[in-house]
Amino acid sequence: MKFGQAVALIDLQARTALKAEAAKLYLSYIWWILEPLLFVAVFYVVFKFLLGRGQDNFVFFLMCGKVPYLWLSKSITSASNSLIQNKGLIASIDIPKIIFPYISIQEVLYKQWLVFIVLFLMAIYYGSEPGLIWLWLIPIILTTYIMIIALSLIGAILVTYIQDFRILISMGMLFLMFASGIFWDVNDIQNEYARNMLLTLNPFAFLIDAYRHILMYNQVFDVLHLLMIACFFMAIILLLHLVYRNLNLKLAQQVLQS
Repeated sequence: MKFGQAVALIDLQARTALKAEAAKLYLSYIWWILEPLLFVAVFYVVFKFLLGRGQDNFVFFLMCGKVPYLWLSKSITSASNSLIQNKGLIASIDIPKIIFPYISIQEVLYKQWLVFIVLFLMAIYYGSEPGLIWLWLIPIILTTYIMIIALSLIGAILVTYIQDFRILISMGMLFLMFASGIFWDVNDIQNEYARNMLLTLNPFAFLIDAYRHILMYNQVFDVLHLLMIACFFMAIILLLHLVYRNLNLKLAQQVLQS
């Protein structure tokens, strides 16, 4: 399948799935925005009022972390199950199996752009003025997307061969939520070595901090660190494309046997 045909198929299938999902819900497309806002509201009540933690702009602080996290979590969880969930289609049509994780990733991406618009409006409300520095959001978002693709492609292979990985992926997403500075600021870690180790070993923690640098503080983040993360996950994606190409038939057999 040619690249253009693959992109067109991914786009078509993602849009079709979104329309089908929206048609089942009373509030339809409104849920795309409402769901992440409800998540933020729940955690705000818990951390701000019940635990007595958080700064004056804690809602916005939470959104800067929770919005990218939901994008990452939903994409990886959905894409990891994409091959198994499309067992019938895989049995009837011979297409590259890597298409299915990409369809799931694209479906979540289409939901995400509306949520990011809400996040940007919140930034303006809390006093962040849009300017040239906001252009740095482009490489941050692209790097987040690259990371999502890499982890999603890995997850899809793991779940296809051992479905128990569904549970481990869900637990991993939960661990990532608490270990990435969504509810706390990584810069509050006094030990510089420990802080740098966290940002190195957990690239998503660095990405969340980078979002906050731009949207909350109008400051540029460590660009070299971001570039290293992007290159690392791009290399993984290229390697995974080769793996999927070589395992294309075996993945189909594994799905049909599951």
